[in-house]
Amino acid sequence: MAKKADKLIGYCGYNCHLCAARSEDIEVRQKMVDAWHKYLGHKNYTAENVYCVGCKNEGPHADKKCKAKPCAIEKGVESCAPCDEFPCNKMRRLMGIEKGMFIFGFKNFGQISKEDYNLCMRQWDSVPNLYKILLEAGRLPEWLRKREM
Repeated sequence: MAKKADKLIGYCGYNCHLCAARSEDIEVRQKMVDAWHKYLGHKNYTAENVYCVGCKNEGPHADKKCKAKPCAIEKGVESCAPCDEFPCNKMRRLMGIEKGMFIFGFKNFGQISKEDYNLCMRQWDSVPNLYKILLEAGRLPEWLRKREM
């Protein structure tokens, strides 16, 4: 059984606890959707359909096309990281790290405001979570525990 804190880290490492889609306030969700449209080109999300409780919780979920969640549930894993197929094509595009995302999307993110960043990007810093899970599962060399990231 997952610890309560782990329920807000998605199977792919996504930081659900940081995501504005969890907000009960439709105006906050609208600001997030507007930023997703502007910076990420997402056109299918609305303040109404983006409401999400996090993929490990019962209730509505924003990413209806996610392939990682049903696979993880089928395999009975709390994270994609310890899976024998990790990283697979089902979740590879979900792996992000803050600095890499800025470089990858520099033309769009280069002048992003702090508010827009907090609403639409910071939750996608999944690689540190996956790295920690891999370390804890013994799937990375032990010497990495002592190395600073």
